[in-house]
Amino acid sequence: MQKHVDKLLNYLEVKQLGDFKFEGTSPAFPERVFGGQVLAQALNSAARCVDPKIFVHSMHAYFLRPGDPKKIITFEVDPIRDGASFVTRRVVAEQSGRAIFNTSISFQKEETGLNHQIPMKSTSPPEGLETDFEFWKTFAKDHPNKAPPPQAHAIERRVVDRRDYINPEPRHPSQKMWFKVLGELGDNPLRHATLLAYISDYSLLSAALQPHPYTSFNPELQLASLDHSIWFHRPFRADEYLLYDIDSPNSHGSRGFSRGSFYTRDGILIASTAQESLMRLRI
Repeated sequence: MQKHVDKLLNYLEVKQLGDFKFEGTSPAFPERVFGGQVLAQALNSAARCVDPKIFVHSMHAYFLRPGDPKKIITFEVDPIRDGASFVTRRVVAEQSGRAIFNTSISFQKEETGLNHQIPMKSTSPPEGLETDFEFWKTFAKDHPNKAPPPQAHAIERRVVDRRDYINPEPRHPSQKMWFKVLGELGDNPLRHATLLAYISDYSLLSAALQPHPYTSFNPELQLASLDHSIWFHRPFRADEYLLYDIDSPNSHGSRGFSRGSFYTRDGILIASTAQESLMRLRI
């Protein structure tokens, strides 16, 4: 599994061209650059323009245009502010001279203070749950016209209550899954944050589809991530199981809104997310 993790990190830990300029490449699949990839690459770019003793605490991003995996992505970092406690960086990702993504990322020097969190809801442990790799391998065999078999296995995902993708019934707009990176990552917090940013774009959109009889396989739906926010609350490791608890309180105007919470196995809230997604019926 380590070779798949190393290959993923090679995409996410971008190449530095200058003090504030970076470039990244993409795998050939999927046909559009995965939003989590650009989130992770932008975060990795910005953090390398900040003192490593100052850690990221929030990221707010907009997906502007689909990314082409055959083209280089250039990341321009704007060192907009260096304060006594907080540091802010803006990042624009471009392909062929056109912006495809932009984000503002804030970093904070470590401080102590008031502390509280909402508790993690009771849920099934990851052991005994089917992995995504196992599920999609079987799914591709049974439905070869719907999805190709999985090619890489860098990140393990175990869904607590998986939906029927062929005959989707409306259900409560929530979803839980366990994630873990399947390889050695070392102790650099930036590497773990980069991978969490990548993982954070999984399933937010699909949670917004849960109350409706549709999945991403429905050709009458146009689906895309529109914006994305992450708040990093506490230290964590991406190579240990993390629960991603997602719900979608609203959809309207062809947009679905979703929010998520990342917990460690012992119930520590380490990050939160929010996203609006395009959910447009073509009919």
